[in-house]
Amino acid sequence: MMRYLLTFAAAAALGAAAVVAAPAQKPAKPDRNQIAYEKLLAGKTPGPPQNCIDTRWARPQLTAYKGKLLYRVSNKLVYVTDTGGGCEAVTRGDTIVTRQFQTQLCRGDIAQTVNLPARIPSGSCAMGEFVPYRSQ
Repeated sequence: MMRYLLTFAAAAALGAAAVVAAPAQKPAKPDRNQIAYEKLLAGKTPGPPQNCIDTRWARPQLTAYKGKLLYRVSNKLVYVTDTGGGCEAVTRGDTIVTRQFQTQLCRGDIAQTVNLPARIPSGSCAMGEFVPYRSQ
């Protein structure tokens, strides 16, 4: 019986030493897309949602983050629409294609992402309301 207790005590001591000697886990890398999203909206105040936005801008910058599309019109104005997902391929460089019959992109309009070099559709989504973020 004594030998069993000594063996058990030795095993417990080795297990405790292994737990103490285990290396600490590295902190998770920050998500680059989340950092870009936060940077793009930093210092801007959200306004009331709009059903449509004018698309006659010179060349808006388009990015995506977790089911949202961000249209950067200028350093002072960014529109954010929640698509519910499906167009995230924009973050890896795919192009977004919309079919418009006027100069506005509206809530409910369907967009499709396309990998242009391969000419393969990579996703689709429906536009939500557009929230303007403006800097003062």
